[in-house]
Amino acid sequence: MERNLKNVLVISFGFLLLFTAYGGLQSLQSSLNSEEGLGVASLSVLYAALILSSMFLPPILIKKLGCKWTIAISMCCYIAFSLGNFYASWYTLIPTSVILGLGGAPLWSAKCTYLTIAGTSYAEKAGKNAKDIINQYFGVFFLVFQSSGIWGNLISSLILSQSSTKVNISEGDLECCGAYNCLTDTTNTTGSAKPSNSLIYTLLGVYTASGVLAVLLVIIFLDQIKSDQAETEKEKLEAPSFWSTFLATFRHLKDKRQCLLIPLTMYSGFEQGFLSGDYTKVYVTCALGIQYVGYVMICFAAVNSLCSLLFGKISQFTGRKLLFALATVTNTACIIALLLWKPHPKQLAVFFVFPALWGLADAVWQTQTNGLYGILFEKHKEAAFANYRLWESLGFVIAFGYSTKLQAYIKLYILLSVLVLSMVTYGAVEYLEAKSSPGTPAATEKENGGPHSQETHM
Repeated sequence: MERNLKNVLVISFGFLLLFTAYGGLQSLQSSLNSEEGLGVASLSVLYAALILSSMFLPPILIKKLGCKWTIAISMCCYIAFSLGNFYASWYTLIPTSVILGLGGAPLWSAKCTYLTIAGTSYAEKAGKNAKDIINQYFGVFFLVFQSSGIWGNLISSLILSQSSTKVNISEGDLECCGAYNCLTDTTNTTGSAKPSNSLIYTLLGVYTASGVLAVLLVIIFLDQIKSDQAETEKEKLEAPSFWSTFLATFRHLKDKRQCLLIPLTMYSGFEQGFLSGDYTKVYVTCALGIQYVGYVMICFAAVNSLCSLLFGKISQFTGRKLLFALATVTNTACIIALLLWKPHPKQLAVFFVFPALWGLADAVWQTQTNGLYGILFEKHKEAAFANYRLWESLGFVIAFGYSTKLQAYIKLYILLSVLVLSMVTYGAVEYLEAKSSPGTPAATEKENGGPHSQETHM
C-alpha cells in the first residue's frame, strides 16, 4: 500500500501545483487580457482544442508513452499557456491555448488510467475489492486536488493587491458595471486599472514555477507502471480502433436519453463559463478591481468543494431529483438577482454571496450529472462520458465565444433559457426511466457517481 499510496500522492500534489497555476490564470483571463476580448477568446479556443483532443489523443499517447510520461508531457502543455501570458497577444495566447487544450484530455485520461491500474494492482496483492481501493485512491486525489482553486486565486489576489495604482471609481464608471454593462473595455476605464507589468510578471513567474515543480515531481518521484501491470489496461486501450471509438461517441446519440441530456450537459459549461468569464469581469473587476477576483473565486472553489463532498454523501438519502431542484432554484434566483443588482464597492459582501451560491449549484451539476451518466449508460460508459466531455466543452466554447459580443443581461437571459430547457429535458429522462423500470427508481437514486469529475475545469 505504501508504494502505491506514494504514487497516488505524487499525482495528487502534481495536479495541485499544476492547477493552482491554471485555475488562477483562467479566472483572470477576461480581466487581465480584456483588449479585444483576447482572454475569453483564448479560453474559447482552449476548450475547442480540448474537444478535439478528447476524441483523438488519449488512447494513442497512453499506448505509446505510458501513463507517467503522458502525464509529464501533458503538464508541459499547461506551462506553455503560462509562458504565453508573459507577452499576451493573439500570436502567443491562441497557439498556447491550443497546446493546452490538446494536452488536457491525455492528462486526465492518463491520471484515471494510472490510479485504476495502481488500485487494481494493490487489490490483487492484498486480496481486497478492486472497486473499493480505486474509489479510495480517487478520494485521496480529489481531496488534495480540489484545493487548487483556493491556492491559485489566493496567490493572484495577494500579488495583485500590492498594486500602488489604486484609482477611485466614479459613480459614472460604476454605471458601466453589472448586467447592463457598457460594451467597452471597462477594465481600463474604471478603478480596476490593469496592474503594473512587474506585478503581472511576478504572478506569471510564480504560476510558471508551480507548473515546472509539478512536472519535476512527476518525473522524479512517480513510478512508471510496470509493463505486466499495465498489460490488461493497454489491451483495453488497443482493443477498439480509433475510428470505432470515435464513431461510438456519435453512435451513442441514437439513445434518446443521451440526446435529452445534451442541454443539461451544455448548461454546465455555460454556467461555469459565465462565472469565470463574465461575473469576474463585469461585476467584480469593474466595481472592485482585479485584485478581488481571486478572493471571489476562492469563495466559489471552497463552497463548491465542500458541497461536492456533502452532496455525494447525502444523495443516497435525498435522491438526485431533489438536488437538481435545489440547484435549479439556486441558479435561477442568482440569475434574476444579477439582472436586478447594480454592483457597488460599498456592498462588498454581496460580491461573495453570488459565487458561494453558484458554487453550491455547480457542485450539484457536476456530481449528479456525472452520476446520472454513470447510472443510465452503465454498459456504454466510455461513449457516454465522451459525450459528456464533448457537450460540456461545447458549452464552454459558446459561452466564452460570445462573451465579448453581448451585454451581460443578454447572457443571463440565455443562461436562464438553457437552464429551463435543461430541466424540461432532464424531467423527460426521469419520466422515461420511471416508465421503463417502474419498480427500481429508488435503486437508481442511491447512486451518486463517485468522485467529483474536474475534467471540465481543465
